[in-house]
Amino acid sequence: MSQLAAYTTSTGEAFQFWVLGTVAVIGALCTVFMRKAVHSALCLAGTMIVLAVFYLANGAYFLGIVQIVVYTGAIMMLFLFVVMLVGVTAADSLKETIRGQRWLALLCGVGFAVLLLAGIANASLKDFTGIGRANANGNVQGLAALIFTRYVFAFEITGALLITAAVGAMVLTHRERTERARTQRELAEQRVRDGKHLPPLPAPGVYARHNAVDIAGLLPDGTPSELTVSRTLRERGQVRDVSAEALGDLKALEQRAEERLERTAVEPATSQRPEEAAK
Repeated sequence: MSQLAAYTTSTGEAFQFWVLGTVAVIGALCTVFMRKAVHSALCLAGTMIVLAVFYLANGAYFLGIVQIVVYTGAIMMLFLFVVMLVGVTAADSLKETIRGQRWLALLCGVGFAVLLLAGIANASLKDFTGIGRANANGNVQGLAALIFTRYVFAFEITGALLITAAVGAMVLTHRERTERARTQRELAEQRVRDGKHLPPLPAPGVYARHNAVDIAGLLPDGTPSELTVSRTLRERGQVRDVSAEALGDLKALEQRAEERLERTAVEPATSQRPEEAAK
């Protein structure tokens, strides 16, 4: 009776499995069906974190920490940064470079599905080996014994597949330079021939009253200059137009200066000091 109680799943474990399992499956499906590569990478990272929680809950502490630090924290974040920097657009060619690769991929997918269903059908839900015996000498020692004895061939084949995938990715993305790189002088001459803006762009702001990046600088006639703000802000419609405000301030300053000059001109001489009046 005690052995049966030891192999029975508790309510907390069952609740954790169904909740996190649902999240992992949803994240895996979103990884496949998301249109943007960045969103797919984020969903895959969430699925890996859930798998790490499963490892920790089952007592595989080493695998859980490696799953978070190595796969989620290093490999997935590196992949995410590469996707964000390089970018994947819809303009990429979808033409097959290898004839029949879709049918081959479909055949491999069917084979994997058959193996997965066979493994689930043959899984034993009554007799459990138990984590205690697997981790009798420690989690790291038990994992090393399984990898380098029972699953050594599967481990080596997986490593060979990863190395092949990395080399293939480098070969596919490598491009040989077919022409000589142009020098700085040639680039400058090309800019002159194209009629592009040669000197540095003017700074943002309206004279000395504003220095925000979303405020266009004013030309001497009071009109805003589009060259003083970023093109991204212009396309987003986030540029603030303060030309009217600046012109109103200029007019107010001019009127105030005129009033001051008028007051100075009409001031009586008696308002000055006796010594200045005598002079």
